[in-house]
Amino acid sequence: MTAFEDTATGRQLIEGGQPVAGSMSRAAATVVFEPAAAVVQVDDRFAACLRTVAAATGAPADRERVRAGAALAFAVEYAATLGRAGRRVRGDEFFAARAGGRPVADEIADAVVGAARRSVDERRVRHLGYLLAETAFSPDVDAELVLRALRLTEGLGWRQVALLAGVGRRDRRPLPMAPLEDPRTWSAWGAREDVADLQRSGLLDPAIAFPRPGGAALPRLRAADLRLTRRGVLLHRLLVLDLLHDDAVTAALADLALPRS
Repeated sequence: MTAFEDTATGRQLIEGGQPVAGSMSRAAATVVFEPAAAVVQVDDRFAACLRTVAAATGAPADRERVRAGAALAFAVEYAATLGRAGRRVRGDEFFAARAGGRPVADEIADAVVGAARRSVDERRVRHLGYLLAETAFSPDVDAELVLRALRLTEGLGWRQVALLAGVGRRDRRPLPMAPLEDPRTWSAWGAREDVADLQRSGLLDPAIAFPRPGGAALPRLRAADLRLTRRGVLLHRLLVLDLLHDDAVTAALADLALPRS
């Protein structure tokens, strides 16, 4: 494939993310493939990384291709935001070619695109793109840590992502004080199982309490008692869950069907 064909293919991929990422997909493609004509700019090394992975992405099913392009568009959007805020891309070997291997940046971008392609719930795609950009600006996280975060993320449902966001912003938006007791409806039971799974996965504290010998009563867990573990803080940061829409958090908390306190 020629360089022209690579450019055309990669540009089409990012522009094709419009059903998920909206009209900014076309602008993002311009930032990556025609920076001189773009209104905003991102770091040249980051743009080169996105061009590489966009051109190398094969021909998946149509909707998978949409998600792949949208993830790269969201990465451009957030990278431009970070640049305007005065942050700079990492200055280590993240973008450098390695003997016998590709740059770390390309491998991470490939992994993010793969996760986006597999993400049937397309609300996650925005934050996968954000993860790619946040990683490019964060020299304190290495490739293995980012890949660990991606694996954890792929094991979570959308409601669990929203619950993590809610716990992470609890200081400015208090969580309900009502206890998380056994619900009557299946839907509320499922939502509370999502909380329990986050505890079992080590993303939320306190850990699940088990009955002690002698039948001592277990403490009643309230939503307000939940805290992010260090693992949870990592996901909250890399997925940029501070920017997850408030209505998603509100819906996740409503699913718990807690009584008014």
